Amino acid sequence: MGLLLGALTILAIRFVTYDAGHVHYHANFAVYINGKREEFKGSTYYEEVTACKASEQMTPEDRVHMHGNINDVVHVHDSAVTWGAFFENLGWSVGKEFIHNRDVLYQNNGKNILHINLNDQDLTGISSISDKVIGDEDRLLLSFGDISGEELKKEFQSITSLAHAQNVKPDPASCSGANGTTLSERLRNLF
Repeated sequence: MGLLLGALTILAIRFVTYDAGHVHYHANFAVYINGKREEFKGSTYYEEVTACKASEQMTPEDRVHMHGNINDVVHVHDSAVTWGAFFENLGWSVGKEFIHNRDVLYQNNGKNILHINLNDQDLTGISSISDKVIGDEDRLLLSFGDISGEELKKEFQSITSLAHAQNVKPDPASCSGANGTTLSERLRNLF
């Protein structure tokens, strides 16, 4: 009887603590060029929901992307994904002193500079955001131009905090979400 009770206890613990190994969390961001917010309009900026998958053959776009035409929420589906990888998937590049969209290179020139603010920490001129791993519920502001401190503060405050709400609800279609582990997955992996 004690052996059976011990086995059931172990199975119950495995059932409750089972983690399928899915990585899925969100961050928020905004990009301003000369005081105008980039809207990231067009389907080329967004992954199809059905394209999301957790597998060993992930493409760069599977690892980090936007979808649902929501232009300020980053979906992260793999470990150690950087902001540089995210912007590269959008067709942009970002360095310590420049931001390059699909058409124009904006580079520090004395008067106009690239301001980088991550989680209300000013990284301007100190560090490139490209090699920073995207953190769960990060808030990133990239703002290029001749911008006052007050304007930068307003731009940062304009960044939504939707990442948390996205984290606590299942992701659409085949993307794994916070509630992505199904009952059948848990039962299959008990033994």
